[in-house]
Amino acid sequence: MAGWRQAIELALSDEDVTRLGAVARSRTEPASRVERARILLAYWEDRSFFAVAQAIGVHHQTVQRCVERALAYGPTVALDDRPRPGKEPTITAAAKAWVVDLACRKAKELGYPHELWTTRLLARHAREHGPSEGHTCLAKLAQGTLCNILNEQEIKPHKVRYYLERRDPEFKQKMAEVLCVYREVKLIKETAAAAKQEPSDAVAIVSYDEKPGIQAIANTAPDLPPEPGVQAAFARDHEYKRYGTVSLLAGIDLLTGQVHALVRDRHRSREFIEFLKLVDAAYPTHTAIKLILDNHSAHISKETKAWLAEQPVGRFEFTFTPNASRASAWFLAQSHRGLLLQARPLGAAPHPRRVQTGTQGSHHGRHG
Repeated sequence: MAGWRQAIELALSDEDVTRLGAVARSRTEPASRVERARILLAYWEDRSFFAVAQAIGVHHQTVQRCVERALAYGPTVALDDRPRPGKEPTITAAAKAWVVDLACRKAKELGYPHELWTTRLLARHAREHGPSEGHTCLAKLAQGTLCNILNEQEIKPHKVRYYLERRDPEFKQKMAEVLCVYREVKLIKETAAAAKQEPSDAVAIVSYDEKPGIQAIANTAPDLPPEPGVQAAFARDHEYKRYGTVSLLAGIDLLTGQVHALVRDRHRSREFIEFLKLVDAAYPTHTAIKLILDNHSAHISKETKAWLAEQPVGRFEFTFTPNASRASAWFLAQSHRGLLLQARPLGAAPHPRRVQTGTQGSHHGRHG
């Protein structure tokens, strides 16, 4: 006759109970972990294998094994499956560390013409040089195995992600000033939305930047319109005339979404002053115009300061940003849409004043 099963004392700390409760209520954890967490919590409240098994819907031996594992290895470890027996890994930990260290270096440092690694090149290099470094297990390293090794360490040597080096000693101060301006934009928009009216014209906040080097080109033949049964889209001859490059000076009104644009051959102080005159004419005389812009030499030149000194007090206010402004982000977005990669003259004369860039009108996302 089988003996009675003795209850096992399971002690859980408050931290263990909190962690198990989070797993038991989770909708993203694997079902096996959720079930084991529920088993441990139920047994902690009622030390009966049969009662817990009946409440959870499992066999009582499943409950007993789960509790015994929690006592032996801890409640957190008991939630996972035991490691299964299988083939021993052929690639040692030292070999993996050597591969990861290799991936953290540039390919050109090892004599390759490539600046960055490709996974195929890195796998080939590991196969050729691994055995001589004492890692014979890498002699037959496959590209897929290499990717698994790099993924374990979250290393992607074939990609480049940009960061911003803080070279400006006044970075924090300028950052705070820019954030205050954007905070002001948010408050003005919220106030206008609550009153169900357009933002007041007492202030205009414009984010400004330049984009030089836009190709000015013209068609050599007229575009052909769509024609049913012949062509579904506009047809354009592949040849074009090149008229050099132009610079686009543009600013976005952060309150209304209006884009102020100016196309010129260059972007010096005189072109920037011309842009300021364009913005000045676009707003009533009582409007305070605040510009968010970078520290380009044309923005702080003697000519620009002299022109600003002639304007009414409070008409223009500059906030310099230590990094890219919102206008820069708009330039990048429009470049991806193909609007600023090139410019086409509106007439035969390739004068910058007659170049079309697609910036006329308001920016989409008026209230964004």
